[in-house]
Amino acid sequence: MATLKSNIPSGPLSEKWENHKFNSKLINPANKRKYKIIVIGAGLAGSSASATLAELGYEVHNFVFHDSPRRAHSIAAQGGINAAKNYQNDGDSVHRLFYDTIKGGDYRAREANVHRLAEVSVNIIDQCAAQGVPFAREYGGLLDNRSFGGAQVSRTFYARGQTGQQLLLGAYSALSRMIGSGAVKSYTHSEMLDLVVVDGHAKGVIVRNLQTGEITRHSADAVVLATGGYGNVFNLSTYARGSNTTAIWRAYKRGACFGNPCYTQIHPTCIPVSGDYQSKLTLMSESLRNDGRIWVPKRAEDCKKNPADIPEDARDYFLERMYGAFGNLAPRDVSSRAAKYVCDEGRGVGGTGLGVYLDFSDAIKRLGEDKIRERYGNLFAIYHEITDEDAYKTPMRIFPAVHYTMGGLWVDYNLMSNVPGLFVLGEANFSDHGANRLGASALMQGLADGYFVLPSTIATYLATVKAGSRPSEDKAEFKQAEESVRKEVAAFLGSKGKRTPSSFHKELGKIMWDHCGMARTKAGLEKAISRISALREEYRTNLHVSGEAGEWNQSLEQAGRVADFIELGELMCRDALMREESCGGHFREEYQYTKDDPEVQQGIVNAGDVKRRDEDFAFVAAWEYAGAGKAPILNKEPLNYEEVKMSTRSYK
Repeated sequence: MATLKSNIPSGPLSEKWENHKFNSKLINPANKRKYKIIVIGAGLAGSSASATLAELGYEVHNFVFHDSPRRAHSIAAQGGINAAKNYQNDGDSVHRLFYDTIKGGDYRAREANVHRLAEVSVNIIDQCAAQGVPFAREYGGLLDNRSFGGAQVSRTFYARGQTGQQLLLGAYSALSRMIGSGAVKSYTHSEMLDLVVVDGHAKGVIVRNLQTGEITRHSADAVVLATGGYGNVFNLSTYARGSNTTAIWRAYKRGACFGNPCYTQIHPTCIPVSGDYQSKLTLMSESLRNDGRIWVPKRAEDCKKNPADIPEDARDYFLERMYGAFGNLAPRDVSSRAAKYVCDEGRGVGGTGLGVYLDFSDAIKRLGEDKIRERYGNLFAIYHEITDEDAYKTPMRIFPAVHYTMGGLWVDYNLMSNVPGLFVLGEANFSDHGANRLGASALMQGLADGYFVLPSTIATYLATVKAGSRPSEDKAEFKQAEESVRKEVAAFLGSKGKRTPSSFHKELGKIMWDHCGMARTKAGLEKAISRISALREEYRTNLHVSGEAGEWNQSLEQAGRVADFIELGELMCRDALMREESCGGHFREEYQYTKDDPEVQQGIVNAGDVKRRDEDFAFVAAWEYAGAGKAPILNKEPLNYEEVKMSTRSYK
C-alpha cells in the first residue's frame, strides 16, 4: 500500500498557508543555482512555474510537445478567472470563494488546499495585470467582473471571450524572458514517455523528439508535471486533439497514485454533436449564461418549430424553474443534468434532439446589440463559423460535453505526489475542485500553483536533497527506462493489424460516454470494464501503425496515447463502480433524491439531484498501480473538514 501523507499544516484554516510558508525550509539564492528542475508542460501552470522557478535562481528545463508554449491548451479557455477581490462590493471575500468552491465540488475537495487557492487568488490578478493582460474594464477604468456558475457574486475577471489566451500570453512572455536570459532551457516538440525513479525518488524523464524520433534521457533534482487533463479519454470533448494523459499515466505506472479518476466535468454550454465525422467539440463560454436564458419548448411537438414561432408561455426556462436562486448560473454539473433530463423527456431541440436553446433576445432588448457584441462578440463569431447561424437573431443551440477532469495524480499540501520529488500542478493533479469544478476556477488554479504555491513549497523537498547529488543519466534506472520506451516504440511500429489508433480511440470514447459519462450505473460500469478489457486485447493484436521511428510519425504518437487512454478508461470505470454514491459530476443513477425524500419535500433539492453518502465515501480515492494484469490498489485519504460542515448541496 502507498503511504499518503497530506502534510496539511496545523492551526486555524485561515493561517495555515502563511504559517506553512514561514515554517518551511528555505534554500539560499546561491544554492538554488545548484538545483535542476524539469517541468513538463507549458500551459498556464507549466509556463508560470518555469518562469518563476527560474526567476528564483533554479536551473529549469521545460519540455512541451507543441512547436511553441503558446500552443498549450490553456489558450482555449474563454470566460474568465476567479479572484476574491470584491471590486463589486457585493459581499465577496476569500472565505466566500473558499466556501463556494467547497460546496461547488460537492464536499469532496481537500479543505486546506481550497482555502489556500482562495487566498492566493487575490494576488493573481495583480500579477497578470502587471504583465499587461488586457482585462475588461468599467467606464471609469477599474477592472470589470462578471458572474459565473455556482456563485451569487461577481468575481470573474475576463478579457472578452479569450481570457485563457491573454493569460497564457502573459505567462509565455515571462517564460520567454527566462529562456532569453538562459535561466530556462526550452525543449519543444518533446514528449515525455517515462518517469525515472531512483531510490524511490523522481529524478528524471525519458523524452522523444517528435520531429526526429530521437529518444533522450534527462536527469534532475525534481520533476514537475503540468500537463493538463485527460478528458480526451472520451474522444469527443472540448479539449485540443493533442491533449493526452501520457505523462501522468506513465508516472502512475512508476508509483504515483491517481486520485479520483472518475471525477470528470460535463460542461452544459457546448455546441451539440452534429455527426460521426467530428473529431472534437467546441465550447461556448459559461460567461454567456450571464445574459443568455436557457429554455426548451414545454411540448415535445413544438421542438421542430422555429424558436421565434414558439410563444413565451410555451417555453420552459427550466434552470430558472428548477434552481431559482441561481437560475441560468447554476453549477455545471447541475445545469448539465437538467439539460439531459429535458432532452430525455423528448423536449430537446435541433436535428438530433440533443440540444437546448441559449437565448439572448431579452438581453439584447435590455442592453442593446452593441453591448452584447462588446461582451461576447468573438464567441458569437465562433458560433457563426461553426453553425452558420446568427445568434443575435436566433437562439444558440447547446448541449453538455466533456470539458475538464477534476481527478489527477494525488498530491499533498506541497503539491508533491506520493513519489518524493515528483510535483504535479494544475489540472494534472486532483487537489482543488472535488467532484465538480466551478467555472473560471481552472485558470485560477493553474496560475496559483505555478506563480505562488510551487515556488514556495518545492524548497521543502529540495532542502532535503544534497546539492549536486542528482544521478547521472548513465545510471541503471535511466538505461532501463529508456530501454522500456524503445521496446514500446518498436512494438507499436511492428503492429501490422487492420485498425488505426483513431478507430480504437473512437470506440473507447463511445464506451466511456455511454457508461461513464453524464450518468452511470453498476451494470453499465461493469459492462464498460468488460468491453474495455476486450478492446485492450484487440489493441494488442489488431493495431496498425504506419511510418518509421526516426521521423515525425503522428500515427506512432497516437498509438502510445490511445494505449494509455484505454488503460485509464478502465481505471475510471473501476473508480466510478467503487464509489457507490452520487456527488458533483459523478452521477450514479442508483443514488439520487426521490420525491419521497424529506429534502425534496422540504424544497431543499429536486427529485433527481445527486445524493451523497458521506458516512461511507468522504474520502479521496487514490489508486495505486499494482502491475500489468493486476487490479489496482485502492488507498483512501479521509476528508476531514474543520471549517465547513458537509451538508446537502442546494441551489434552489
